[in-house]
Amino acid sequence: MKIYGDRYSGNCYKILLLLSILEKPYEWIEVDIVKGETKTSAFLKLNPNGKIPVLELEDGKILSESNAILNYLAEGSLLLPNNPFDRAKVLQWQFFEQYSHEPYIAVARFIKRYLNLPQERILEFHSKQEGGKKALRVMDEHLSNNKFFVGDTITIADISLFAYTHVADEGGFDLFNFPNVVAWINRIKKLQNFIPMG
Repeated sequence: MKIYGDRYSGNCYKILLLLSILEKPYEWIEVDIVKGETKTSAFLKLNPNGKIPVLELEDGKILSESNAILNYLAEGSLLLPNNPFDRAKVLQWQFFEQYSHEPYIAVARFIKRYLNLPQERILEFHSKQEGGKKALRVMDEHLSNNKFFVGDTITIADISLFAYTHVADEGGFDLFNFPNVVAWINRIKKLQNFIPMG
């Protein structure tokens, strides 16, 4: 299989981390979003939405959207529960990541890290801070009584949330006030086959 992505993108890193944990082989194809490589006609044939990551299977089937890719790749593993309720809880946290977490923490990080905080986006950058802190508070509260987000072991819910959370400081978020999140990050980093971003 082929993965098209940017190693410093949290959405792409999710896929790399999962594949490392599962010890699955893949071919990586680097895509530079800043240079507009997701807007080329060749890439748009893979994903008309012009976004990474993209998974291309050996039979030519294409799958986009990071959490959809995680669910596909984790099928049959311990990282995706068989129990219908637990599986729905995984999806609950993945929806939370995409709608209440990523639009704030990831966007602020993109503006600061990728664009170097241009003057015309400073107000937008600051507007993302409260939403990001709210998401971190929700996570910290949940982790005050749980080691992971669903059950007693890591699932793809954790991978989804870990990707941008562990580099939240690059978006202006100080994790000092979220000690349970910090402890959870450290637990993830100690997992067998963990790989850092980049």
